[in-house]
Parts: sequence; C-alpha cells; structure tokens
Amino acid sequence: MKYNKTFLLCLFLFIGSSTFSQNEDLLKAINHDLWANFSKAFETLDYQLFSDLHCENLTRVSGDSHKIKNKTEYIEVYKTYWQDKSLKQIISFRFLERICGTEKASERGIYKLTRNPNTANEKSYYGKFHVILKKEESVWKILVDYDSSEGNSINEESYQNAYDINDFESFNK
Repeated sequence: MKYNKTFLLCLFLFIGSSTFSQNEDLLKAINHDLWANFSKAFETLDYQLFSDLHCENLTRVSGDSHKIKNKTEYIEVYKTYWQDKSLKQIISFRFLERICGTEKASERGIYKLTRNPNTANEKSYYGKFHVILKKEESVWKILVDYDSSEGNSINEESYQNAYDINDFESFNK
C-alpha cells in the first residue's frame, strides 16, 4: 500500500510540473507572437504589423465609445493616425488573468499607453482589456478585443497591481 501512495504522489508531482511547464510555454509563445509585436507596432507606428496580429474575423469592442468594429474598420483608424511619424508612444501590458489552451486563450489585464515618453509632455493613458486569442497557422492572434478605461478609473495603481507579463507562476494555479 505504501508503494502505491508513493507512486501516486510522484505521478501527481510529475503531472503538475508538466502542466505548469506546458502553461508557461504557451504563455511565453503568446508573449512572443502577440504582445512583443503589439508593443513593437505601437512604437514603430507599423499598422501592417498591427493588422497581422488580428484574425480576419476580429470583433473589436470599445467600452468607452460603445462601438463594435470589424478588423477593417479598426485597423483603418491606426493606419490613418500612425501616418504622423512624429508620434512617439510606447505601450505595455500587465495581467489580471491568463487562461490558455493549446489553440485558444483568454487574457484580461491593464494596458499603459504613454505618449511622448521621457519628455516634458509625457502623458500616460490606461485601460482594462479582455482579449480572446486564437492560434492561426501556429501563431497567436486576437479574435476578440474589448477595452475600456471604465470611466477613467483605470490608473497607474491599477496597472501596478496587475501581474507582470513574465510572471508565469501566478497563472499556473
């Protein structure tokens, strides 16, 4: 009987550690495929890269403007706005929840968009987002994207209270 308990304990530990490893690998892939390129697109004003991060049948919901857009409508805004190459901005993400499978994921978090970083005119904007991701041709893309400033109640404190993008342990419970 003692042998069976030891075996079960080892099996449980092995399964738990392999599940943690698999989840961490999935989150790292999402960070690589999606979030790193999302940030790069914002910094380089590359609407084509930004467009490539979204599924063709994207549903984009803005809680602040109460609008729902398809991919074409959503990307057109960035294509127009990012023509001004003097625009300087950075965007970063922290997370409240990251749930992922091998083909789909749901991620909720806080973003911080900073315009004119490291200047006297620096200004940051915050919002809460929820994205549904889908793996297409081995690459993670955004299928559904919702965000809102929640009446401008999302702020630096909200951002700092969320988990770092590379904090994988917090999402393996």
